[in-house]
Amino acid sequence: SVSSQYDVMNDVMSGGVHRLWKDILVSMLGVPGMGKRDLQVLDVAGGTGDVAFRIRDQLQRVQFDSGVSAAEVGSGSPLEARIVVCDINKAMLEEGRKRAAKRGGDGAPTLRMDWVAGDASQLPFDDCMFDVYTIAFGIRNVTRIDEALREAHRVLRPGGRFLCLEFSQVTNPLMRALYERYSFEVIPRMGGLIANDRASYQYLVESIRRFPDQETFSQMIRDAGLSCVQYTNLTNGIVAIHSAVKL
Repeated sequence: SVSSQYDVMNDVMSGGVHRLWKDILVSMLGVPGMGKRDLQVLDVAGGTGDVAFRIRDQLQRVQFDSGVSAAEVGSGSPLEARIVVCDINKAMLEEGRKRAAKRGGDGAPTLRMDWVAGDASQLPFDDCMFDVYTIAFGIRNVTRIDEALREAHRVLRPGGRFLCLEFSQVTNPLMRALYERYSFEVIPRMGGLIANDRASYQYLVESIRRFPDQETFSQMIRDAGLSCVQYTNLTNGIVAIHSAVKL
């Protein structure tokens, strides 16, 4: 029931700041890393395509921007890339497909987008298949986070990048108190008024409170086998971006 109002609620709840957070997430991929031929990107829990479309836009800039030479794109040939959006919620995927159609299909001829139903804890993909794994505001909803992280490691190729944007623990005590009050008193009411689904947004704020803090989650990523684990707090830790590499 959340799917049809998902993006509207994101804007309302965050005052539009979620757009900046996602832009920062995608910018951390970097043009050099995005410039290899046959790039395979997996966006998990990305049903409406909010992150995937940003990645596609960045890839198109790499391909078509006159400031990037063919040699930088790779082997003197046009960039070929596939972005796979994977989500367990088929209604979310359908919203993403509709957005793709409004934006002009599934991308430029060499930039393909696929929409796949799947569980983050049991991804329907082969080992070592992707160069990039992204997940934004999705991993806290997974029943077994450790299994989802091991799956991320499994499907990444050696040298592949892991990037996770997720709500986290606010670092400033005063802001933490204000944020807690806003979360539990305001967000569920918004969900009831805008999406006609107070219960789902009550679950949202409770899931944020239960999610591990930055250091604990970083250790979980290491335990899954990923290396070079780092995190960056945004907006005083309301969210954090965790990054890692599969060696």
